[in-house]
Amino acid sequence: MLLSIADVLTKAQVKECRKLLDKAEWVDGNVTSGHQSALAKNNMQLPEDSAVARQIGDFIQDALGASSLFMSAALPLKVFPPLFNHYAGGQEFQTHVDNAIRVLRGTNFRIRSDLSATLFFSEPEEYDGGVLTIEDTYGNQQVKLSAGSMVLYPSSSLHHVTPVTRGARISSFFWIQSMVRDDAQRALLFQLDQSIQTLTQQLGGKDPQVISLAGTYHNLLRMWADS
Repeated sequence: MLLSIADVLTKAQVKECRKLLDKAEWVDGNVTSGHQSALAKNNMQLPEDSAVARQIGDFIQDALGASSLFMSAALPLKVFPPLFNHYAGGQEFQTHVDNAIRVLRGTNFRIRSDLSATLFFSEPEEYDGGVLTIEDTYGNQQVKLSAGSMVLYPSSSLHHVTPVTRGARISSFFWIQSMVRDDAQRALLFQLDQSIQTLTQQLGGKDPQVISLAGTYHNLLRMWADS
């Protein structure tokens, strides 16, 4: 399931983050690459131990916790601390798949990457190129969202970022280990949850059909989830 989530951060929040990101010191993006990714990757990143990365990363995680759409779609068990990248001057990331296991350098923290996320800090008109292209069951999906918005997609997907030929593309990227490993099961639970929320608004939370559907949702979650 591929899902775009608008306005995870407000424009004012993006502006404050950009002040920090624009002054930050960027390094070669391959500092976090696996062997295969290093062959395809050409961009800049903030170091994982960067104070700016940690500050904005904590801010992003707070925003994710407040996003009901993200929580419903991802069913997160663990979120890898957000990282940050910068593309300019023809830089790109050729076709690759994300590593299955991500380990936070210098710690015992590790996750299975079920979902990948990109949160944009540059507006689409600030740069040319830089399109995140994800190979989906229904063909290639091209993603270039407004600043503050985020795309969520299966980490098993082949994807690439086209060369940035004008301006700069700044974004955060990170991975989520879901309580529900299987993408099809997560998609089914998400669709069911969204239907329950719509019916609750229309019929009220005490309606017998709403209660029945909510029970089905939780029983499926109980069957499929690891916690």
